[in-house]
Amino acid sequence: MNLFDLTGQVAVVTGSSRGIGRAVAERLAEHGARVVISSRKQDACDEVAAAINTRHGAGRAIAVAAGISSKEALQRLVDRTNAAFGRIDVLVCNAASNPYYGPLAGISDDQFRKILDNNVISNHWLIGMCVPQMIERKQGSVIIVSSIGGLRGSTTIGAYNVSKAADFQLARNLAHEYGPHGVRVNCIAPGLIKTDFARALWENPQTLERATVGVPLRRIGEPDEIAGAAVYLASRASSFTTGQAIVCDGGATI
Repeated sequence: MNLFDLTGQVAVVTGSSRGIGRAVAERLAEHGARVVISSRKQDACDEVAAAINTRHGAGRAIAVAAGISSKEALQRLVDRTNAAFGRIDVLVCNAASNPYYGPLAGISDDQFRKILDNNVISNHWLIGMCVPQMIERKQGSVIIVSSIGGLRGSTTIGAYNVSKAADFQLARNLAHEYGPHGVRVNCIAPGLIKTDFARALWENPQTLERATVGVPLRRIGEPDEIAGAAVYLASRASSFTTGQAIVCDGGATI
């Protein structure tokens, strides 16, 4: 028996046209899941879905563009997934935004609201749309990609960190609410990962050196190094794990 076998499972992964989300979707598919690729741009989603289908067979992945800021778009994502695959077993809330770098004193209200809306409220919406069917089957896994920023303070990404701390609490609350129905809710907390989203933090050699000098592994991570945690949380291997945050940061927070 393979604890990590996801055959027959359907996983929706937001922000999966690149970076961590794409790596997660590819690894879930590799372990047998059918996956829904979603981000804002349909052509980018189509490209990833086509690559997965080429590797694992036709019908393994579909592409559904959806901006996380739109409740209607998220509902269409859920509806199209159910129409195509008939179910949702795993939800990975990976998409997020961070339009501001700098001290909190300088952030505009609109920027702060966008961060909270996209990184917390949209997760709440999408989880609420997906979980009822999981409750009916008494089985399901919700995975929120948070950040070690939610565990630390910062003078440059403070608002983002506030939102990611809220994601930890969202998972804890929902773990209590959904646990009696067999549905698990967990977070992954990546450290600095080499993605386009975090480019401002790793592209500058001096910034990169400061970010890694005290890290036990002395480097930043790659997107695929987060995907393994997602496979674990999606699978039977984590059947007794809920309300938790798995930190994948090369040791940065120890």
